[in-house]
Amino acid sequence: MSDSKVRQLEKRLESLEEQYGELAQIAGGLAHEIKNPLSVIRMNMELVAEDLEEEPSDDARRALTKVNTIHDQCIRLEKLLNDFLKFARLRNLELLSGDLNEQLETVLNLFAMQAQESGIEIVSFLDPKLPSIKMDIETLQAALVNLVKNAIEAMPDGGQLTAITRVTRDGVALDLIDTGCGMNETTAMNMFKTFYTTKIEGSGLGLPMARKAIQAHGGRIAVQSEDGCGTKFMIEFPTPARIGK
Repeated sequence: MSDSKVRQLEKRLESLEEQYGELAQIAGGLAHEIKNPLSVIRMNMELVAEDLEEEPSDDARRALTKVNTIHDQCIRLEKLLNDFLKFARLRNLELLSGDLNEQLETVLNLFAMQAQESGIEIVSFLDPKLPSIKMDIETLQAALVNLVKNAIEAMPDGGQLTAITRVTRDGVALDLIDTGCGMNETTAMNMFKTFYTTKIEGSGLGLPMARKAIQAHGGRIAVQSEDGCGTKFMIEFPTPARIGK
């Protein structure tokens, strides 16, 4: 490729980046504007529900059912907007040196009680000599939470979640392996698409946000899955270059 074509491509990429930034800013502002009146609607539905609960009539009970439906949908929309705002903010992270094992253990501990209640065994094989990586702790933990939550939800009848960290030729790797329901080909092909979900209450932003967060750390994510046979997420992060290398 000639130098002129390279420069044209670089300018095109810069232009697309600027456009993306503007759209993300506009979308984020719009989401905030929607959240405010939505919160007001939800809170007023809670007040109306409290009044209706004191009425013993059949009409009041029917009205209460409708009010609760509106309230539940408000909560669902608020969650969707919160997920979208997190997704839109994943740019220009401040990356500092940190321990992947430590962040992973923190997230696994968050789900320890839920896993136990669901009959899920969490098994960890964490390399104690794992090199540090550059990370934004809050963003990385959010990505790991989405992946672990997804794995646990894939095992409603119990199973095993295995977490492995290891050193690779190019950096540091994390494998998350569950023995859950797995994914069919269509789901596997679309799982990282924004707003794609197979869950009734899902926002379709959890896995796309996890991938975007990992990519913002200079990492990459891949998946292997078979319907009815579980899923394996493979994540790799680069390690910082040594001084003097």
